[in-house]
Amino acid sequence: MAEHENQETIKKIKDLIKDEKVAMLTTVSPDGKLMSRPMQTQEVQFDEEEIWFLTEKDTDKYRDIGQNGEVNLAYANGSYVSISGTAEFVQDEEKKKDFWNPIVGKVLNTSAEDPNVVLVKVTPHIAEYWESGKSMKTVKEFVKKMTNKDSMEEDNDLKETVNFEDNAR
Repeated sequence: MAEHENQETIKKIKDLIKDEKVAMLTTVSPDGKLMSRPMQTQEVQFDEEEIWFLTEKDTDKYRDIGQNGEVNLAYANGSYVSISGTAEFVQDEEKKKDFWNPIVGKVLNTSAEDPNVVLVKVTPHIAEYWESGKSMKTVKEFVKKMTNKDSMEEDNDLKETVNFEDNAR
């Protein structure tokens, strides 16, 4: 994918998730099982390749990320976005306070000053999106692919993929 197309795809993905506050975060448990749970997105900074969340240290997701930082984020609100990347914990009291809001306080039942609260930064590696309003096209394309030997992945104009590691800086 050309750099210009990559930048357009990144902008489209950011536009699709900028107003979608909840992502399903999928982590890998210590026994290798995939576990998903909803997380409120605090900030999306694709120009810096960062997506931010808040969580608590005494949770399964904290344990999972501590053992294996590979995660997936899924956003669904008419259109669909899937982002795979690496999660890490960040201790930044100022950023934590910047992201804090009454909803987070109620969900976590604590305050921004609680040392149990930690920032989670996800660095995206690969993202894909599927736009809404193409359901009939999706069905037609699926039927067409099922009736010939081509796979759905080949020449599929229903989704766009961007690989952040190919993104020139």
